[in-house]
Amino acid sequence: MLNLSQFTQQVRAVAMDAGHFIRQERLDFDKSRIEQKGLHDLVSYVDKGAELIIVERLKEILPEAGFITEEKTIQKRGEVYDWIIDPLDGTTNFIHDIPAYCVSIALTRNREPIVGVVYEVTSDQCYYAYENGGAFLNDKPIVLSESTALKDSLLATGFPFYKFEYQDQYINLLKHLMQECRGIRRIGSAALDLAYVAAGKFDCFFEYNLNDYDMAAGLLLVKEAGGISYDFEGTREMLDKRSVIAGNSDIAKLVLEAVVTFFK
Repeated sequence: MLNLSQFTQQVRAVAMDAGHFIRQERLDFDKSRIEQKGLHDLVSYVDKGAELIIVERLKEILPEAGFITEEKTIQKRGEVYDWIIDPLDGTTNFIHDIPAYCVSIALTRNREPIVGVVYEVTSDQCYYAYENGGAFLNDKPIVLSESTALKDSLLATGFPFYKFEYQDQYINLLKHLMQECRGIRRIGSAALDLAYVAAGKFDCFFEYNLNDYDMAAGLLLVKEAGGISYDFEGTREMLDKRSVIAGNSDIAKLVLEAVVTFFK
């Protein structure tokens, strides 16, 4: 049986070490070495370097675990445990020197996150949680907002940068929500969005066409901070359905109602 409290502190140290590497590389970043994985989907040598650091350290912590990684420096499914890693969530922000990017590491047991760490590199803020242990920001417990009405809520989302088949529905959803809520933010990192929800900074986050590594750690943060998450169909299969609505129970349900209306 894993000691999840102690285990989480080890993962936290790994994330912060990778973040230190990213912070140092940003000081003299070479834009000529940017690669394009797909339409508007960028990657740099810093993403790959950070992932290698994380993978090597995590192999020592739990040798039997598999790996699901964004940059695919290693891809190996475990029988029970898997690490889900985004070494630099918010790569486009990083490339343009916009200070909203992070390291995201989750450990899943049979596809359910049991450890989650999101380290915001530029602010040196580490959000972390473990199963039944609560959620924390730099050693202080965090909880979700207590908003019960959309008019009092600040929402967060992400805009699709490829696969635009739902673009019209999404724009109509935004038109509706921007008239109902206090505001909508788009910071460019789903992992940070979910961490901000867990800390009560955002009342709810919604986005579709995400990957495991975008949200696995953040989903656990929200859950352990007292929140709830749905996919866009209203089920609880976020990692498989690749969409998420996460927040406190009141606001998440109101956003879900709007999503279901516009994504019929």
